[in-house]
Amino acid sequence: MTNIGANLPADEIQAPADGEIALEAEELHKAKRVGWIWIFVGVAIVWLFGFGSEAGVETTFNLSLESDLSITLPSRISCLAIGAIIVLLGIVQSIRPLPKRTIFTVLIVLMAVFAFLIWATRDSSFSMVGMLQSTLIRATPLALGALAGVLCERSGVVNIAIEGMMLFAAFLGSFAAAATGSLWIGFVVGVAGGAILAYGHAGLSVTYKVDQIISGTVINFFALGITSYLAAQILTKYPDLNRAGTFARIKIPVLGDIPFIGEILFDNNIYVYTAYFLLPFVTFMLFKSRWGLRVRSVGELPKAADTVGINVYRTRYISVILGGGAAGLAGSFLSLGSVGSFQQNMTAGRGFIALAAMILGRWNPMGALGAALLFGFAESLQSKLAIIGTPIPSEFLLMAPYIVTLFFVAGFGGRARPPAADGVPYEQG
Repeated sequence: MTNIGANLPADEIQAPADGEIALEAEELHKAKRVGWIWIFVGVAIVWLFGFGSEAGVETTFNLSLESDLSITLPSRISCLAIGAIIVLLGIVQSIRPLPKRTIFTVLIVLMAVFAFLIWATRDSSFSMVGMLQSTLIRATPLALGALAGVLCERSGVVNIAIEGMMLFAAFLGSFAAAATGSLWIGFVVGVAGGAILAYGHAGLSVTYKVDQIISGTVINFFALGITSYLAAQILTKYPDLNRAGTFARIKIPVLGDIPFIGEILFDNNIYVYTAYFLLPFVTFMLFKSRWGLRVRSVGELPKAADTVGINVYRTRYISVILGGGAAGLAGSFLSLGSVGSFQQNMTAGRGFIALAAMILGRWNPMGALGAALLFGFAESLQSKLAIIGTPIPSEFLLMAPYIVTLFFVAGFGGRARPPAADGVPYEQG
């Protein structure tokens, strides 16, 4: 057999570059480090949850609110088995890196959470459907708020005013619904309230080129101040104007009757169904339509977009206002889809968690939904565990959603790349 390489001059033989070798070595080292982390997690589960569960104790997970469908697991054996599987995966990863490491990491996180639930609810029953329903409901305003951030920042405008837009919309939506007796009017007014503040943010950021962080901060303070003042001056004196009520759940025929899945996904209020539609629709429009191409172009290379005839200012205005409408949806959900009234500062930082979800979701609406579900799950979990009386101190349970936010933003947010012109005012030449 002819050796092709032998017939070539020495200077033409391709050899791996030093940079490529170093990159491969770094990736191998990173993969092994991930494997050791998995092993540590598995050992911790075995020690804390496996041996921390009494022998013979069982955990029951209820899988339906309307029937007796449930599953019962031996607490100690289940936690030991989960921990052993994670340790085995970690050993394999440290010896020979597994393909699609991200998928395995997500799987291990889910197994670790499941082991924690088995340990925390041992010798009792736990409604899995109830917790997942609560997760979806809590994730909805976060996903819609993150959608507001995606629409703004894909066009090159930083939006940290999601919190203020949500709070302003929550007040207007509740007030309008109570004053008119129509939840649908409150729904529309809430969306309009978010869009109005977004128009102000666009004016300051795009037209007057005010620092976008400062502009967003001003809007947050304005919304907190004006809603607190109006609530004290109007809602306290006229309590009937703060009894808006909430949208009833709508059970979708056939789909809502599917065991377990139907109760979680297809028995919800109009806000959840609106999120079902908006998130994939905006994803399609951003990445598969001409309008989306224009929005992304002004967020990446506004000068080039302007050169080919795209109106950068108008595109950014429209995107920011649409984002404000999404934030208005998120805010009015809190008053009309959950509580039924307005409470001062009822957003409680959810706008900033939505911003974190946007970053973790890589400025993609569906990715942001995944991050919102993660945060919603953390919030729902701390609420459920507090009810059943878990041995974990209540202070730690209250911190859980924010700890999860910090952990994932610090661990994964740094790898995300925002649009190149995000936060950069455009000077039309």
